[in-house]
Amino acid sequence: MASVALVSVLGPDRVGLVAAIAEHLFNIGVNLRDTTFASLGSGAEFVALCELPPDVTAGDVEAGLKQLAELEGAEIRAVPYAFDPSPGPAGSVTHRIAISGGDQLGLVARLAEVFKQYEANIVRLEARKLPEAEGGLYVTRFAVSIPPERTDLCLATVSNTAGALGLSCQVEESSL
Repeated sequence: MASVALVSVLGPDRVGLVAAIAEHLFNIGVNLRDTTFASLGSGAEFVALCELPPDVTAGDVEAGLKQLAELEGAEIRAVPYAFDPSPGPAGSVTHRIAISGGDQLGLVARLAEVFKQYEANIVRLEARKLPEAEGGLYVTRFAVSIPPERTDLCLATVSNTAGALGLSCQVEESSL
């Protein structure tokens, strides 16, 4: 198996940021695996598992990214990835759940505890406070892997928890 590195970039958000990073990685022969990008206020975060060609090290990747003008002022790390980059069964998303409404202190903690109680794994999590011009809602999206025998109870508890907090809950099954 090829060597794998975890690459992370945290810095100012700019147009062309992802293009600059992806182009550089492509040019040195890096293959992207699981990759995420998020604009976080006026900042941005790019995180990727990268398969490295035999002649490229994590240090080479980091040094090359630090030379990009688009990444000026960013924190850049590339380190060897010590885990299996292939997801196991708990990494398969069975459901996507969106909770929205007024901002609630402890919302993510409460819902994470529900998922833990039903042995559901949170595969991805996104929480965002929308600007007042867009309604000012707090939207939390979970992509989860719920064991089949616990699905109905888990989803009912998530829905009840959201309802008790005056929030809406939308659930969809995932085939991916």
